[in-house]
Amino acid sequence: MNDPFLIAAMTAVWLGILTSISPCPLATNIAAISFIGKNVGNSRMIFLSGLLYTFGRMLVYLAVAILIATSLLAMTEISFFLQNEFNKILGPILIVVGIFLLEIIKLNMPGIGLSSKMQAGVSKLGIWGALMLGALFALSFCPVSAALFFGSLIPLAIKNNSNILIPSLFGIGTALPVILFSFLIAFGAKSIGGMFEKLTLFEKWARRITGIIFILVGIYYTLVYLLQVDI
Repeated sequence: MNDPFLIAAMTAVWLGILTSISPCPLATNIAAISFIGKNVGNSRMIFLSGLLYTFGRMLVYLAVAILIATSLLAMTEISFFLQNEFNKILGPILIVVGIFLLEIIKLNMPGIGLSSKMQAGVSKLGIWGALMLGALFALSFCPVSAALFFGSLIPLAIKNNSNILIPSLFGIGTALPVILFSFLIAFGAKSIGGMFEKLTLFEKWARRITGIIFILVGIYYTLVYLLQVDI
């Protein structure tokens, strides 16, 4: 557990899970899978639709993360600055992300819903509409998911010089809760409402704990690397 890259990899998976179960993405995921399920005949196809929906989200997260991380590292001056000064700016970034996770500051961001035109399009495409829907909804960032993705995952990928593996692990993390709910919906689990409530409660405390950890680590990085205080 002392391997920095292993810790970074586990962190990427956790950030993905936390992103997926945040209120806005979680509600969107379940609504999308439920809608897809109504338009597909059997449980296996519903589950397959859930997997395609998840894959669509993963592809977008991965593509955006790779694009940003690769672009930043490809620019010589920015790459040099990040390699030498990244720890100095990481502290304030983590503090800001922690503040958003604790909802000390709240921002309203427009989301994407299932419009009638979108519903018609998805219905015509069948299970392949799930792939398109997943990709589209992945671009609908809520404040918490945006903070986790842009404020945590991207710096994590850059810090570890990992343009593909770290974003991929994040994508896998976002997939796990979605696959679980698509399985439950596909096989008609009656306890899905209760599980949703439990997962919402878990997300609330997990987000708060993660936010506190981010702030504490951010304060440490700020004191040690930015203010150069001996601790």
